[in-house]
Amino acid sequence: MTENLKLPESSKILEQISAKKALGIIIGLSTVAILFLFWLIYFNEGAETAPNWIENLSALNAGLNSLSTIFLLLAFREIKRKDFQMHMRFNLAAFVTSSLFLVSYVVYHHFVGDTKFMGEGFIRPVYFFILITHIVLSIFVVPLVLASFYFSLSGKFKTHKKVSRWTFPIWLYVSVTGVLVFFMLKIWG
Repeated sequence: MTENLKLPESSKILEQISAKKALGIIIGLSTVAILFLFWLIYFNEGAETAPNWIENLSALNAGLNSLSTIFLLLAFREIKRKDFQMHMRFNLAAFVTSSLFLVSYVVYHHFVGDTKFMGEGFIRPVYFFILITHIVLSIFVVPLVLASFYFSLSGKFKTHKKVSRWTFPIWLYVSVTGVLVFFMLKIWG
């Protein structure tokens, strides 16, 4: 497998970091990020005033989640074709779009705070089921994505494959449900 994949020179640094230490760092960073997001969404009141463009960020977030979904599906297709270079490129593109989403999401919720769902009837439990599963799985997706990248870039492909079997469907679900939540809020919000 590795003969078809040229790793960047910087991956040699990752090869020298033990998996235990890397996972400790990943879990630590993920915990800090999750706690910050929890505070931002549920305890931050939002700014008193916001620039006009802030209201467009929720649509941008849905667009970035959509792009992440597309890149993840393309990366999956390429790994099935055993095109490891394209697989890596599409996963990097998914990582970049997901990272841009996270930055945009933080900015949006800094100004807006919590978003209320106003839908009633049958759609309300459907929305909250999607939202709750989205939130719970998004907690796991950050460390899973970072671990998948660490194992790949450090040349630990067997472990990368094992971790990615969980990372891919969870990351895909979080990306797709992020778009669903956006549309549900637009329609019934």
